Amino acid sequence: MKSCFIFGTRPEVIKIAPVILYFKGRNEETLTIATAQHREMMDMMVEVFNIKPDYDLNIMTQNQSLNMIVSRVMERLEPVLVKEKPDIVFVQGDTTTAFTASLCAFHLSIPVAHIEAGLRSNNLYDPFPEELNRRLIDVSCKYLFAPTKRAKENLLREGVEENRIFVVGNTVIDALQLIRERVDMVSLRKELIDSDGYILMTLHRRENIGEKMKSILAATIKFVSENGLKVVFPVHKNPKVREIVKQVIDDNPDFVLTEPVDYLHFLSLLDGAKFVLTDSGGIQEEAPSFKKFVVVTRQTTERPELIEAGLGILAGTSFDTVYEALKDAYKKKVDFVENPFGDGRTSERIYKIIRGDTT
Repeated sequence: MKSCFIFGTRPEVIKIAPVILYFKGRNEETLTIATAQHREMMDMMVEVFNIKPDYDLNIMTQNQSLNMIVSRVMERLEPVLVKEKPDIVFVQGDTTTAFTASLCAFHLSIPVAHIEAGLRSNNLYDPFPEELNRRLIDVSCKYLFAPTKRAKENLLREGVEENRIFVVGNTVIDALQLIRERVDMVSLRKELIDSDGYILMTLHRRENIGEKMKSILAATIKFVSENGLKVVFPVHKNPKVREIVKQVIDDNPDFVLTEPVDYLHFLSLLDGAKFVLTDSGGIQEEAPSFKKFVVVTRQTTERPELIEAGLGILAGTSFDTVYEALKDAYKKKVDFVENPFGDGRTSERIYKIIRGDTT
């Protein structure tokens, strides 16, 4: 059986790489296709996991729109799938690459497997366009690999047949285990900052760009100035994000601004942080493994398990709510907990399901 794995962004590589490596480790025939939706940040990750794409569609252009991404992926992916004739296509998550690849495979009658199926915020415009992407992907798939029981329940409520849904955990925990077994986090972190106890911040969501992002940053500036804290902030490549950061933060000495870092260095920053402020989805899954509390600067989250486990707070995006959430987070101490998103055996479960092994 030829298994095809398609990815185009940094988060996709992180979460699909453990499955690729597990299949390769069992001498399965694999085909890897990179769309390069996010060129530089994707390239960082394929190097970390030593994955060399068999095909690179190289679709990224400056100021690309979502429709441009869809059209380029569809145009360049179809001839590869027609030529290679895979028996199954794996996509991960909720990116425009994942949506378009699943649609392209469906049009060619190739079965699709969705890693991280069933996540829902129940607001089509938050996160945008991810909420719609993941719903459309799930409609077309033969295998829906849900990370949690909550994700499975979401799918069942939408009328998805139960025999297509498999609760397997989240592959990001597999990735963390692969990395932590062989990396000295402290040494890596000292290459970037020779201290710990800072707040780790990431901001990039499309729906937050503009006044919402300015409010989040302003609340953070007030909080850290009052508490003598530093913020380590790898700034996303998006020019609109960078413009806002430059405008609001400027040369504020409480902020350590860096270029986006590779995944290993990012995890080392997470390891040394006091807590995390983010609008990212993936960090909500990774932080519990490092015993870090998360302030989620969004109106909704498709990962409510984090909040329900007492490991995070949904802060919204206004100055007042973010400021109050930061004060709450500063008081929190996360003791040992099991990560609600997985146990590190997700890739194994996916492999066995595809192979029909129910033991």
